[in-house]
Amino acid sequence: MLNNTAHVLDNPVWNALISGNAPLAHGTAQVKYFAEDVSPFAGFETCTPQALEALHALVPAGRVLGIVSPVPLHIPAPWQLMQQMQVGQMVQERPAANNLLGPPATPLGPAHVPAMLALTQRTNPGPFFPNTIAFGHYEGIFEGNELVAMAGQRMNPSPYAEISAVCTHPDYLGRGYAARLIQRQAQRIVAAAGIPFLHVKADNTRAIRLYQHLGFVTRKEMSFHIIRKNPS
Repeated sequence: MLNNTAHVLDNPVWNALISGNAPLAHGTAQVKYFAEDVSPFAGFETCTPQALEALHALVPAGRVLGIVSPVPLHIPAPWQLMQQMQVGQMVQERPAANNLLGPPATPLGPAHVPAMLALTQRTNPGPFFPNTIAFGHYEGIFEGNELVAMAGQRMNPSPYAEISAVCTHPDYLGRGYAARLIQRQAQRIVAAAGIPFLHVKADNTRAIRLYQHLGFVTRKEMSFHIIRKNPS
């Protein structure tokens, strides 16, 4: 059952792990997280020191996790706070005019994972691991045999679905590949009676302009906390 004390997207990881991403959830009734090879994110029914302590007991030493909150959090020891960043949470309020001409979009599967990892390591759109593809719906654009652009979905706090891993090889920027792939993902989400949303770093002005052009508006600024369970 979703936490109805706030908007679903104020606690997107938790609400994803108890609804659309429930098959990928690990943890307990109050603390849940994705497998390490899928995604770094963890969520809480309510983020309290006790919940963070419970998460600490569940995961192995050295595990790096992402905690998403509408406000900055105090991360207590024995967790190590590695980074805190402000990220815009954007929701599509109107579909953009179709811009789907150009090279075909290819569904991406397990055989494409090495190419997907290579592209994300070069472009750094956010965390992407060997089994992140388990979220599903990834598509890419190839030039010859090289994957040069891709996008997919990640958190699914029903009825919202997050467009993620949007990236383009630097040599192929400016061709509209990212816009086409985002539109395809958004249309897929809407066709399934969902609402597209995404997260973008607050200083990524190029991406923000693109998302605004595609009908996304900033709903709220969120705090992403990267924390680590120390090996000791």
